[in-house]
Amino acid sequence: MKRRALIAGAGAGALALAACARKPASTGTVPSGKRFEWKMVTTWPPNFPGMGSGVNQLVKNIEAASAGRLRIKVYAANELVPAFEVFDAVSQGTVEIGHGAAYYWKNKTPASQFFTAIPFGMNVLEMNGWMYYGGGLDLYRELYARPQFNLVPFPAGNTGVQMGGWFNKPITSVDDLRGLKMRSPGIGGEVLKRAGGTPVTLPASEIFTALQTGSIDAAEWVGPYNDMALGLQDAAQYYYYPGWQEPGPLLECIVNQDAWASLPPDLQTIVELACSALNDQMMAEFFARNANSLALLEEDEDVEIRPFPDEVLRELRRYTGEVLADMVAAYPDVARVYESFSAYRGRAVRWSAISELAYLNTRNL
Repeated sequence: MKRRALIAGAGAGALALAACARKPASTGTVPSGKRFEWKMVTTWPPNFPGMGSGVNQLVKNIEAASAGRLRIKVYAANELVPAFEVFDAVSQGTVEIGHGAAYYWKNKTPASQFFTAIPFGMNVLEMNGWMYYGGGLDLYRELYARPQFNLVPFPAGNTGVQMGGWFNKPITSVDDLRGLKMRSPGIGGEVLKRAGGTPVTLPASEIFTALQTGSIDAAEWVGPYNDMALGLQDAAQYYYYPGWQEPGPLLECIVNQDAWASLPPDLQTIVELACSALNDQMMAEFFARNANSLALLEEDEDVEIRPFPDEVLRELRRYTGEVLADMVAAYPDVARVYESFSAYRGRAVRWSAISELAYLNTRNL
């Protein structure tokens, strides 16, 4: 056999083994005609653009691909459980499946935050590379499989690099962050706290009122598309970029382990593929819709779109290093996930620099 054929065969075998390693263990036996009726809870408002609508499409795809053998009824935030109780509802088997963001569960396990976004971390391409081919998904599933959690997680959406947020005053230095009360979840919120601010975690449905009434001074949500859907442009004047706090935020589907084990292998495959499709489609939608919505905001005389000063970003990056170092020292799970995350990021950054970044820079020549 020729050397090239040998290499190709070995490569195909390695890919097949990698795919098997990433796939959660199936305890089903053979495809059956049994029908399943599941409930799904989400952290998003009903039919919310991008996220809520993406979930609706996910369940339609699962039902169509399964020929109606798996039907899922979606309950938005507060329709069955509050937004931040999605994790518990699925873990305890109250419902079979949920959709949200892993950093909302940092009080359950601080390591979960790495599976949404880390400040100054990885963009969507790098994040997907780590999850599927860099060991991230294995760590993710190992963490969630623990008896106290009883979950199987799936990457299921991404918004791409977010905006830095809406502020009711200009940010010219790090001193302007001191005393600032801001809606900012996850590790980004901890960095804000290190800078002298007060992070607040609020579900989407409460952000506009909190910002408009002054109970918070600033808020970061997603980007132009979703931010305009909440009306945040009517609650604050200054809109800052880039979203240093969430450069490639992954969203998740979580399935109760017992519910997952009850599915035959073909339905398990359908669920996994539908989540993977959502991961791609949601990113495509957000990129397109953000571009359109940004154009509208640029025409709004009451909105000022500004870059964060370099000095502010440098300080926030320094604080991020301090926060991560403290977490690594305090939590063994964080240390293990961070080791994988940072090692992969180091390799990915070099490739990004001479591929995506280098190309983008040529468009400014």
